[in-house]
Amino acid sequence: MAAETGLSIATVSRVLNGQANVAEHTRELVLRAVERLGAQAPRPRSRTRPGAVHVRCPYLLTDYFGLIVTSVAEELSKHGRRVVLDAGTSAQKASVLPSLGSGDVAGAVLVLPPEPAEQLVRLRDRKFPFVVVDPRTELPRDVAAVSAAHFAGARKLVAHLVELGHRRIGVLGGPRDWLASDSRAAGYAAALADVGVLPSPELLRHVDEPTEENGYLAARDVLELRERPTALVAFNDKMAVGALRAARERGLSVPGDVSIAGFDDLDLSRATTPELTTVRQPVREMGRLAVTLLLRLLDRYEVDALHVELATELVVRGSTGPAR
Repeated sequence: MAAETGLSIATVSRVLNGQANVAEHTRELVLRAVERLGAQAPRPRSRTRPGAVHVRCPYLLTDYFGLIVTSVAEELSKHGRRVVLDAGTSAQKASVLPSLGSGDVAGAVLVLPPEPAEQLVRLRDRKFPFVVVDPRTELPRDVAAVSAAHFAGARKLVAHLVELGHRRIGVLGGPRDWLASDSRAAGYAAALADVGVLPSPELLRHVDEPTEENGYLAARDVLELRERPTALVAFNDKMAVGALRAARERGLSVPGDVSIAGFDDLDLSRATTPELTTVRQPVREMGRLAVTLLLRLLDRYEVDALHVELATELVVRGSTGPAR
């Protein structure tokens, strides 16, 4: 290794033993030599880059996002990593990605990043280690990402409604530019196609932000149709709660007149009357797995599975029932 790098044996030894008293450019020189020599190279005891981890989640840290960020922070703490938190809706306007890699930040976890895929690709090209949780747009296969199986979860949910006799199913979709919205819409359509039904455009509503209020407004609009749906599936549990309110205002019973289902399985889904049928996302595990992937990238290990989808689970409760 000393001959390969032109450094002294003592310096190479300090790098391979993970000691801190080594200049960063020297450490990089040795680690690049390790990669070049492959199996012939000695294995460093600890190749982890020192430094904090930037956790970017430019949304309000309630329910879904709060659970992910909490699990990321707790997992990083177990590994002695300091967290630099970048959160809140105002953070969406900040240009953060170009500055990552400077200072003592070693890597990043980016939760539903609003930046276009091109910026993430440029970050990858700079060899900066990062993992995306719940990608907002389609990413190249060599960008590390963790998400839930949105398509499969949505398909299971609508298949459940189809088994109950529902064919006219309203969809309260999320933002049009979110990858999860597209994946779930495809899952809904696939379950209907299994019984020879084409989704009706008049039964589909998209919202810019998946909130309870927007769920209420979207559901109210669909329920005012002359031939109203017998069931509604919402982008998340919050929108489903809004749909419950819209149904109640029209004097409709749930699930007697209309079945309503959500997605996520937040605590909120068990606080409604009736309790919500929903799809459980492994939200905390998504955060933990993102940290595991990031640490492997920081340690310069080869990672075969860079795009990981975690299984979802259908949770049937009282808000869905047979179609009239």
